[in-house]
Amino acid sequence: MNMVAWIIQIAMVAMSILIETAEGKKDKALYCSACRAVVDELNYSISQIDPKKTIHVGGFRLNPDGSLTDKKVPLARSEANLSELLEGVCDSMSDHALHVDPDTKKKQYKRFAPRGSDTGDFPDFNHFKFDGPEGSNSLKFACESIVEELEDDILSLFAKETDHVVDKLCNEVSDHCRDATFQSDEL
Repeated sequence: MNMVAWIIQIAMVAMSILIETAEGKKDKALYCSACRAVVDELNYSISQIDPKKTIHVGGFRLNPDGSLTDKKVPLARSEANLSELLEGVCDSMSDHALHVDPDTKKKQYKRFAPRGSDTGDFPDFNHFKFDGPEGSNSLKFACESIVEELEDDILSLFAKETDHVVDKLCNEVSDHCRDATFQSDEL
């Protein structure tokens, strides 16, 4: 009987350690970087859409006078387009890696891969830590968590706002970057 009680106690201790580890705190640098990457990727995707393109929105109900209520809105910031962009935004997380600032030693995930016809500034790869698929998988998981948790807020902010979306979403709405050590310069 003593042996059974001892095994049960060991099992309980092991389970409590596993539960505590599984419920551990979110990696603030990872989630802040993921939030900032979501905003950056969506802003880039929106910028690639012709601003002259519009989409019809409205209930298509008849008004009392027999006319239809129909209005056009810019396609780039329409809810339909934003929803579609949001579905694929986390696929680009493999183009990001952990960057360690050489001066401040601040860690955050940043984009290292150029986009399409982007021939601009290439980052200094010496300060990136490429930890294989594990790093991009964890960033992608954080991105998917943020998109799932904040989908309505993301759609609302991008439909209305054009400036300071990253601050509003990542600092105010989600609290992922509220800590001053994660508020960074440009994306």
